[in-house]
Amino acid sequence: MLRYLSSSLFLSIIALIGIGLVQVYSSSFIFAIESYGDGLFFFKKQLLFALLAFAVLIGTIHIPFRYIEKYGWLVWAGAAFMIAATFIPGLGVRVGGAIRWIQLPFGFRFEPGELLKVAFSLLFASLVCRQDNFLWRMKWPLLLVLIAAPLMMLLKQPDFGSFAIILMVGVGLLFAFGLRWRYIVASFIVLVPAVYFLVMAVPYRRARVLAFLDPWSDPASKGFQVIQSMLSFHSGGLTGTGIGQGQGKLFFLPEAHTDFTLAVFGEEMGFVGFLVILILYGFVVLRGIQIAVKVEDAFKKAMVLGLTLSFALSVFINAGVVMGLLPTKGLTLPFLSYGGSSLLVLCFTFGLILNVENSLESGDFSKRFGKARWDQSKVKKS
Repeated sequence: MLRYLSSSLFLSIIALIGIGLVQVYSSSFIFAIESYGDGLFFFKKQLLFALLAFAVLIGTIHIPFRYIEKYGWLVWAGAAFMIAATFIPGLGVRVGGAIRWIQLPFGFRFEPGELLKVAFSLLFASLVCRQDNFLWRMKWPLLLVLIAAPLMMLLKQPDFGSFAIILMVGVGLLFAFGLRWRYIVASFIVLVPAVYFLVMAVPYRRARVLAFLDPWSDPASKGFQVIQSMLSFHSGGLTGTGIGQGQGKLFFLPEAHTDFTLAVFGEEMGFVGFLVILILYGFVVLRGIQIAVKVEDAFKKAMVLGLTLSFALSVFINAGVVMGLLPTKGLTLPFLSYGGSSLLVLCFTFGLILNVENSLESGDFSKRFGKARWDQSKVKKS
């Protein structure tokens, strides 16, 4: 366990988990009292998930990477199966008009869309970098269904945010792995009108875009969340009101412990705290990119880069929404928002990245050790 303390990425993840627990406690306490009669209702559940997520993190770090290379694509297949299960009556759970969760025993739920975002990087790496696996023995119509069907089901749930992140990660990975510019331009020519249609053809999505352009045109309804979020940031000032002292979470700010928890954090910790958490997120993203650049194996490079992009986009979109820079979208903030599914999947994500980082450090140690022995033998001969 002590050897992990030398990893800045590992320590950053632990710090984010700890900050997230404090944030869930602060942002959900009043709501939990009013709704469940127990101010620690959400905190206790998040603490349980944090312990499970830590076990997932450590366990994933120790998975022999040859199994990840060989069977990693099955995570995509499993996530796709679970997304299909959300449409089964009695198993899928509808919340806020969307069916994104699977009902589990003891009152817990799991959101397979979170896992699908991570699984895409494993699928991409298997398709592009490992042509000796089972995927390449599939007939192309079956392979097309395996890739496209889960994405279509995401839109059906609907979960446009996860769909968009997977799409952007795919474009980013294709660009990073040398897709020619003419194909990239052609893809944008097709994708931009398609995304525009998917947004503007659906009434609630169109309303969100219009509210984003002018939230004050409907301050009591469509623009309410964004306006309250801005007011929370404004109230925080430079140093904040202090942990637990924010007013926005007192039923002024909807989704205070989930989608808009960053606004609560900004109010209570101020601009200074807000800047610190963004720097911490930025460091995690930078470290992920450094690992992807440093590793030589194509599969590991594609997987780490894809996972890092997915994480970075989740942070960017959520932060953009709460600051009024992007249209409202139901995406949680990694580590800080309440949600067991997100926390478990995030620790699985960074377990994979840390697994690769460990292999790099082991390789560096072997090289240094080998060089030291060579130098020692050279000295003896002289």
